[in-house]
Order: sequence, then structure tokens, then C-alpha cells
Amino acid sequence: MNKGMKAIPREPRRITYSSEIRKLKTIPLTKYQREIVIGSVLGDGYLVPNWSKTHYALRVTRSEKQKEYADWQYENLKPFALKPPRWYERNHSYTIGTISHSEISKLYSIFYPKGKKIVPKLMEEYIKSPLVLAVWFMDDGNIVKSNNKPRGYHLNTQSFSFLENKRIVTLFEKMHGIHSNTEDNHGYFRIAIWQKESREKFRELIKEFIIPSMQYKLG
Repeated sequence: MNKGMKAIPREPRRITYSSEIRKLKTIPLTKYQREIVIGSVLGDGYLVPNWSKTHYALRVTRSEKQKEYADWQYENLKPFALKPPRWYERNHSYTIGTISHSEISKLYSIFYPKGKKIVPKLMEEYIKSPLVLAVWFMDDGNIVKSNNKPRGYHLNTQSFSFLENKRIVTLFEKMHGIHSNTEDNHGYFRIAIWQKESREKFRELIKEFIIPSMQYKLG
């Protein structure tokens, strides 16, 4: 390394962390960052343990066409995301990661109490947030069109059980007055929003947070 160049702090899989990493672990996430993490956990993100399995970090993999989205997440999760999205040629994807952190570890205990992701008891609190919903939709949502006109939205919640999906439907109605329903998808279940008034209400709720490259999902 050239003299005068500052080393980028790393979180290696060993006991000795840099002083920068140790300091970061004492800094709380902002409300905005925490909601991005929650939306990611509901969507494509996954939580991985550190070397000692005492704390967890967020990892997200994005396709090549979602580079702008990966960059947006990285910029908004700094300084807890130490490096820009990393490109993997073998599967043509980008990966973003954070350091392990006590707040992310708490989310692991909430979302993975027995090692499998669930719709947690705190889902009512999370679903109130337009930012959480926007990140979740950018991850797992899609628009349904007919004759090139928007007809509905899907949230691809197939990893959750039928009863968990029904709970999400109930919370959409309770928290936002959005009517949705569970829809069978090859033996799994997802959320569908077909009613025009509810579709427009959902769009208005999250559009502020949908980044330009993901606007196609809203139509």
C-alpha cells in the first residue's frame, strides 16, 4: 500500500477487528437505515452470522440490471456497508453487505426465532412504514398489466405460509385501508392488490421512495 493511503476497514473472520469497526458497532442505525434493512429482510435480503455467531449482518444479492438499486442501498447503509456492491461474474450479480451489528442481530431474533423467516409479531409496526413497504416492493413486487395497462400488483410472499399471508392482508387493510388478497401460486401463496382504489392507494403510499430504475414496477 502506498504511504499516505488510508486502509479501508474490514471485518475479517477473526477476533481482532479494526478500531473503526469496533466504533461502528457502537453507533445505532438511523430510523431510515433500519427501515431499509427491515424492507430488505422481508424481501431479498438475508442475515448472516459473524465468525463467533454472536451478531448478524445483512447481505443482499442483486441482478445485473439492478445495479442502481444496489448502489442506492449501499449509499444509504453507509458507514455500516463498508464497500460498494461487489460484482460476481459467475452468476452475474452484485452483493451488498453490512458489518455485523447488534441492531441487525435483534432483527434476526425477531424474523428468525427458530431459524426460518416468519412474519413476526411486530409486523404491524413494520407495515406502517411506507419506506419498509417500498423496499419490500422493489425487492419482491411486480406490476400486472393487461393491454399494456396496470391491472394490479403482486408481492411475492411465497416464502410465507398461507396464514402468514392472510395476516399481511389483514394488516394492509387495518393500517392503510388497502384491500388485498392471498393468491395461490403453484401451491404457494402471494399477496395480490387488484381493486383500483387500493392499487392507487398503494402506489401513492410508496412512490416517494421508489428509485428511478425501479419505477417500471409501479407502472
